[in-house]
Amino acid sequence: MIEWRKKVIEFMLISAPNAKAILDLAKEYGVEDPKIKIEGMNCIFCGLCARMCQERIGARAIPVSAEVFRSEEKCLRCGACAFICPTKAIKPEEFDPKAISIPFEFEVGMKSRPPIYIPFPQAVPNLPVLDRERCVHFLTGKCEICKDLCEAKAIDFEQTDEVVEVKVGSIILATGYDQFDPSVIPEYGYGRYENVITGLEFERLSNAAGPTAGQILLKNGRPPRSVAIIHCVGSRDKNFHPYCSRVCCMYALKFAHLIREKTDAEVYQMYIDMRCFGEGYEEFYERVGTEDGVNFIRGKASQVTDQALNEEEEGKLIVCVEDTLLGSFMRVPVEMVILCTALEPRANAEEVARLFSIGRRADGFFLERHVKLAPIATMTEGLFIAGCCECPKDIPDTVAQAKAAACDVLSLLARGKVEIEPIVASVDEEVCSGCGLCGMVCQYGAPSLAELKRVTVVNQALCKGCGACAVTCPSGAMNLSHFTRRQMLEEVE
Repeated sequence: MIEWRKKVIEFMLISAPNAKAILDLAKEYGVEDPKIKIEGMNCIFCGLCARMCQERIGARAIPVSAEVFRSEEKCLRCGACAFICPTKAIKPEEFDPKAISIPFEFEVGMKSRPPIYIPFPQAVPNLPVLDRERCVHFLTGKCEICKDLCEAKAIDFEQTDEVVEVKVGSIILATGYDQFDPSVIPEYGYGRYENVITGLEFERLSNAAGPTAGQILLKNGRPPRSVAIIHCVGSRDKNFHPYCSRVCCMYALKFAHLIREKTDAEVYQMYIDMRCFGEGYEEFYERVGTEDGVNFIRGKASQVTDQALNEEEEGKLIVCVEDTLLGSFMRVPVEMVILCTALEPRANAEEVARLFSIGRRADGFFLERHVKLAPIATMTEGLFIAGCCECPKDIPDTVAQAKAAACDVLSLLARGKVEIEPIVASVDEEVCSGCGLCGMVCQYGAPSLAELKRVTVVNQALCKGCGACAVTCPSGAMNLSHFTRRQMLEEVE
């Protein structure tokens, strides 16, 4: 009984360490310093955190005893104890921030998300998904709180991924693009300086539904007083991508306008050339320069550093750039740097191209049938491309190309039949040895080996009549309709 009284006195000492009556009582029982470990001074020892951790989460990281503590080995960093604590004595900041926070892909890692989330606002279907790698249920086999609370009983932990085969008549490839990683250019300091961000990160930062509710803030939570926007990071550069990404100039001007509209920051644009090619684009460029008062410096920035040379540069990022119009080298001190990064082909573009038997240009984007007469068609019938998978383009061009591809698909579906070229390859089965060389050289996958007969058969819907298989066939079994060897000899005669 005396030991329990000592424990109670320890609780009282923690709650009211300066109360004279409690100090006298502690002296009487010989309690000098409380030995109880708790997560916060506001803990009331209700035990909700321990019950949540044991009964629902199944981790047992918080034992139910007089000594309330967290086991680092068993803790999953799920944050359930902090969520359930009525006094907020348990602080999520005490956990490992890398373990408790899941970077939200849609927010470019600038905001965390729970294990159950909607991928992005315009998702189709607009339904939440469950992250199996982070969900406590799949980690411990317990915690079915979401399932218990869902009135529609829509959560099924037994569901697994399944492959569904669908027969279609046409396909539109709109795989999009990847953003160039500016960390491979160490001169710009991306990943080293916290206020050097990409254009996509600034896009989410300035969005009303973004991580800062549309406020343009530095990492310390203060609005910037000066911002530099660097164009062509990874674009028009022979070391990375020699092509122009097209969209960078205009979204850089939009960023400058938003910064001037929402803050009092001084804005500097470092550019090679301003390529404002669309309807109303040139007028917007002039407006940003005259009405918004944005400073334009014609020249490619060579370096972003924090090495100050004078008192004015202390605590700022310095952008080193040569102004080619003035013919002078400049050091521009700013508090935020926005990198306009290049648009590049998706990482799996080669795999997709092989799967659908389409070509790629030297820059890695998908190749259209004709740059002017058939900009959305490919060499494979019924297969169309739209958007940035074909080349970098802005929203109006992407929308126009997507509608054109949809119209072509609808026209094929309305006819019900597809006309193919009469010039296709054919096989003389009596001569064919089934060596398979024709299938190896055909980039459209038209010839294939029939296992039973061990001879080659040709899919005439895929064949484009290029003749590569006919000239490769060592036995002369492969012929091209209307261009057989006899017809060619008669033509020569």
